[in-house]
Amino acid sequence: MSAAAGDVIRRPVIGLSVHMESTQYRCRIEYAEAIEQAGGTPLMLPLIEAAIPRYLHLCDGFVTTGGDDPIMESFGSATHPEAQVIERRRQEFEVALLDQLVETPHPLLAICLGMQLFTLHAGGALDQHLPDSLPTADEHWDGREHEVTGLLGTGVVHSHHRQAITDPGRLEVTARAHDGVIEAVRDPLHHHRHGVQWHPERTKGTRLGTALFTGLVAACSA
Repeated sequence: MSAAAGDVIRRPVIGLSVHMESTQYRCRIEYAEAIEQAGGTPLMLPLIEAAIPRYLHLCDGFVTTGGDDPIMESFGSATHPEAQVIERRRQEFEVALLDQLVETPHPLLAICLGMQLFTLHAGGALDQHLPDSLPTADEHWDGREHEVTGLLGTGVVHSHHRQAITDPGRLEVTARAHDGVIEAVRDPLHHHRHGVQWHPERTKGTRLGTALFTGLVAACSA
């Protein structure tokens, strides 16, 4: 090993869930860049359930990323006909990861779809098609920006979802949109486990954007 390599300071390793498309894994670069800029080392995780114990050993914390819609039959409901569901393999992997995280102290930041699976896993409920019930549904879709208010204060966030949590289960609601949509949750039983419905990796403001990744990396270093 070179002297330079030996001098490298270890950064917290943050495992990133990925999207599966045919025979490829994909992940938006903004997630990895946000973790790197926050002082962490991003590590994309192949969707291999048997490898989860090794991922728990390798990683100091996790980010479960955005994506399409949950397969609701796994949570006791029929999937809405307008839903665009994720690959079953991805959902099964993320639920298995959440199962095993129950027994570990790893910090977690669950984003968009990640927050929805995090909350459903905690016994929550989901409005599967906001346009059916919410006049302002379009304000949450297609990269729109809207205001949220919560424990982190008030700010404008980047939003891209047509589903939303209606019941947080055993989690606590920590932020809502101007129209009442639940925008953030936390797990009161674990240190630094948060879910946000918006996309902090694409949010311009620091407090509701990059600061969430900085907080995650800091929690992994504590």
